[in-house]
Amino acid sequence: MFIQTENTPNADVSVFLVYRTLNNHLKALKFLPSRQILPQTLASPYVEYLTPRSTLAPPHPSPLAARLLNVDGIASVFYGPDFITITKSVDANWAHVKPEVFSLITEAVTSGEQIVNTTEHGSSMAGQGGSAPDSLAYDEKDSEVVGMIKELLETRIRPSIQDDGGDVDYCGFENGKVLLKLRGACRTCDSSTVTLKNGIESMLMHYIEEVQGVTQIVDEAELTSNEEFARFEEKLKERKTVNTVSPPTG
Repeated sequence: MFIQTENTPNADVSVFLVYRTLNNHLKALKFLPSRQILPQTLASPYVEYLTPRSTLAPPHPSPLAARLLNVDGIASVFYGPDFITITKSVDANWAHVKPEVFSLITEAVTSGEQIVNTTEHGSSMAGQGGSAPDSLAYDEKDSEVVGMIKELLETRIRPSIQDDGGDVDYCGFENGKVLLKLRGACRTCDSSTVTLKNGIESMLMHYIEEVQGVTQIVDEAELTSNEEFARFEEKLKERKTVNTVSPPTG
């Protein structure tokens, strides 16, 4: 058994081989264990944990996610059908946290541990995503336009986003705007706006004339995370500039 790691669009580095060295500015890593991650009976195509408490709460507690979020520097855990995406905090260094993350995932996969459990009662708490049925699933109450939007998202958009370590939720269609929420690596990716505008929006508007645009739904916690990352990157740029212009001493 092996675990293969892939860089996601959050990375500014080239594709690595198995067990590759990671770039310190990489925000998310996608792990590909050689087994199914989500239970076959799960209605949602993903489960996401944004807080330590959410890993223990119904309806989908996960002991592995609890251990991963207990690692200093890990910000979120995302499970796809057959992959795991780990996102770190902006100031964490992959060189410090990746060995422990890698070890925890390897141990869970090789032991045959149930990655995601399902409880019979309890509603999802804040910080746990994926408890609701698949938002792209067919609904007889949907209008013809909404049905076409969902079909395009399911067949043309979702595979690409899952390949990048994330997923997409359909949140509604209002005044010509398709409301979407990105998950996993795509949720915190710097290029998420480009993904929405140049990828999803252009395709939906090309095939469905009623669609006038796409709007990304972002939680307050995500806005805070993105702002923190922007400030962190700005500090790095300032430090590089100072190091470049500082005269030699001695």
